[in-house]
Parts: sequence; C-alpha cells; structure tokens
Amino acid sequence: MSASAKKGLIEVSDFCLSYETLDGAMSAVEDADLLVRPGEFVSIIGPSGCGKSTLLNAVAGFLKPTRGTVTVDGEAVKGPGADRGMVFQQYSLFPWKTVRENVEFGLKMRGVSADERKRSARTLLGLAGLSQFEDQYPDRLSGGMKQRVGIVRALATGPRVLLLDEPFGALDAQTRQIMQQILTNLWERLEISVLFVTHDIDEAIFLSDRIYVMTARPGSIKAEVTVPLPRPRDSTLQLSPEFLGLRAELGALIREESLKAMGGELNADALKGLAINLNGANLSDVI
Repeated sequence: MSASAKKGLIEVSDFCLSYETLDGAMSAVEDADLLVRPGEFVSIIGPSGCGKSTLLNAVAGFLKPTRGTVTVDGEAVKGPGADRGMVFQQYSLFPWKTVRENVEFGLKMRGVSADERKRSARTLLGLAGLSQFEDQYPDRLSGGMKQRVGIVRALATGPRVLLLDEPFGALDAQTRQIMQQILTNLWERLEISVLFVTHDIDEAIFLSDRIYVMTARPGSIKAEVTVPLPRPRDSTLQLSPEFLGLRAELGALIREESLKAMGGELNADALKGLAINLNGANLSDVI
C-alpha cells in the first residue's frame, strides 16, 4: 500500500517555535524531528499543551518555525497549499451549502468544471457512505456525518497529505469507532499520507503505522513507537495482548510527561506507593 504511493513525504527537522508573551519569549516546541513516509499513517500524542497542534499547523503552513525546516516532498512549506488537506475538530462546513456543494467548493475554486466537480464529489461521498445525503444541508446531519463531509471535502482536491487535528474528539465513543474505520478505509483506498493528532491512545494505536510521543512543553519528540499490528484492523484487535502492550507502553510515556507538566515534583512511583484513593479509584489510574 504505502510502497505504491510516490508522494506525500513529510519531513520536520530541528523544528522550534516560540512566541512573545507579556512575560517574555515562550517556547512551544523545541528541536522536534518527525518523518511521515509516502502513504504512511502517523499519529502524534502527548500531554495537554505539549505542542501537538502547533507541529501539525506548521506542516499545514499556518505557522512558521522560529528555527528548523518543514518540507513536503522536498519543498519547503511556506504557507497553506493544495498538496495538504486539513481537518479540524470543529465542523467547518458552509451551512448555506449542501453536502455536495461543500465537497465541491475547493474544486470550484480551482476552476474544475461543474460536471467533473459533481463526479468527484459523488465518488468520495460514496466511499464515505454519504451518497444519500448529498443534497442535505449541514444542520440536518449528525456530528459524525458532518465530520465525514469535512474529511471528504479535504480529500476532494487530491492532496498528497491529509492533516487531522483531533477530528473525532467531540464525538461519542461508538461514533468515534465508526469514524476511525471509515478514515482507515479512505486512507487505504486513496493511498494518501496522513498525520493525525489525538489525545486518545487507543485511537492512535488502531489507526497508525507509527506514533510519535511528545514531551511536556516545550514539546519535543520523546519517543517513536512502531505499531506492528496487521491490517485490515477491526475493534476486536483492541483486546489482543499486542494492542494492550502498546497501550501500556504509550500510557507510561505520556503519564511521565504529564507529571512533569504538573510541576515535576510528583513522582509516579511514590503516588502508586501511597495508593491514594479518589472516589474509590486509585490515583495512579487516573493521571
């Protein structure tokens, strides 16, 4: 699959981004290196505020690094471009346009003919299971359906890279699992490179070929974990020893960084030893 995709190589090298505050310069990300090979599905996870979205937005071209480089297929990212599609957590559909018109929008801006726009939109809507809703307006759709339209719209212009910033974070657990499967199916069918930001460890494991774990702020890459689970994947995989082992490994990495983000004075081993209970739950299980 990924071997047949020739484009969509993302390279982030020595990436640093800082910004000015009333208290002086604040570093959001420091010395981050990241690679997404053509056709690969890669996720970024880490504690809250570690710079996951900052890194993703830099690849999208919305932010410029203070130092370092961001390239797609060897070309420096200087701003947003048609080679990269972006999907946010918030539904960003035009409420006055139908589902098909939303999907066609980017193609229309590029001067694609009406017939070709309609044909492309209907093909992608079919792959996402939305064919019967093409004439509906966004306010008639569920949250999961709106996000499916958002993903299809990002794919309609044929980008080499799809960037997703916690796109399923606002969905209920059941809808979220369905969306993960739909996204996987689209990725496998279109052979596109994906960089996916999430705070959900199970989601990252289920979707990804590799996972980058970021440190607490200022964010950098703490670990790179390969997901050697076979594809295609379904929900039963989450009960396998291999999946559970990856979850434990990644959970320990993030817990360590979350403790650092709290001030560095808390020690995970000490907390476990105290066996403090919070409403009947061991504190070590909820941090």
